[in-house]
Amino acid sequence: MSKVWFITGASRGFGWEWTLAALRRGDRVAATARDLTTLRELSVDYHDSLLPLVLDVTDESAASAAVRAAHEHFGQLDVVVNNAGYGLYGFVEEPSSTQVREQMEVNFFGALWVTRAALPYLRAQRSGHFIQVSSGAGLVTAARFGLYSASKHALEAVSEALAQEVGPQGISVTLVEPGPYATGFNQSVTLAAEMPEYVATHREAERALGDFMGAQGDPATTTAVILEVVDAAEPPLRVLLGPTMFDFVRSEYEQRLDTWTRWESRHDETRSPHGDQPTGLSG
Repeated sequence: MSKVWFITGASRGFGWEWTLAALRRGDRVAATARDLTTLRELSVDYHDSLLPLVLDVTDESAASAAVRAAHEHFGQLDVVVNNAGYGLYGFVEEPSSTQVREQMEVNFFGALWVTRAALPYLRAQRSGHFIQVSSGAGLVTAARFGLYSASKHALEAVSEALAQEVGPQGISVTLVEPGPYATGFNQSVTLAAEMPEYVATHREAERALGDFMGAQGDPATTTAVILEVVDAAEPPLRVLLGPTMFDFVRSEYEQRLDTWTRWESRHDETRSPHGDQPTGLSG
């Protein structure tokens, strides 16, 4: 049976490629974006299968209305893809409070509002699948990425909890964690004004970013994996995308484990004979 998708940020990048992939195999898609120009052009070829919807995900009532419209139009919802998002780059001290709040509003709260709007329909069906587009930055971070990473770390946390809450009702959750892809993401990045106190560190961070980004992958190559994930009888909670991501994340987590192990050993050595924690190491 064909599936019904609800995809945010569908006008470009991963959202666009996954919308195309779903339509080409005979699925139906409610595709949302703030600008529907490209999606309306696509509806010429897929007018019966594509429902373009204007949506600013930061508007909770608009998110509820869009999800409701998609369900009323197609009669069901099977795959909800929270893909809308953008990057805020800057050291933690640099962005304005407005920039910080806007980052969280789109990347975290936007996904949360869509998820909460879709949950009643999926629970009623006792089936469905959330695809939460996180990032490699949702697992590890670096200078300049702290606030963007914070928004993705938050999405990771709430999605992991959600998976445990709705799994017994037949609903799956998968966090997709991409590395560098040529999605046009950089076109939407907001750069905070640099503070002179961080000039040297900024240049170092830029070099590290250049080394990491390297040759960016083609987002179209991710479609086979995404289709396999949504068709899986037991979908994974997490999927890394990108040829360099597994080695990168493994290296970072090995460093964490090494640090935890060294400090756990110190903790054991300083534990009192009665099992009390030494002062300064609790919490």
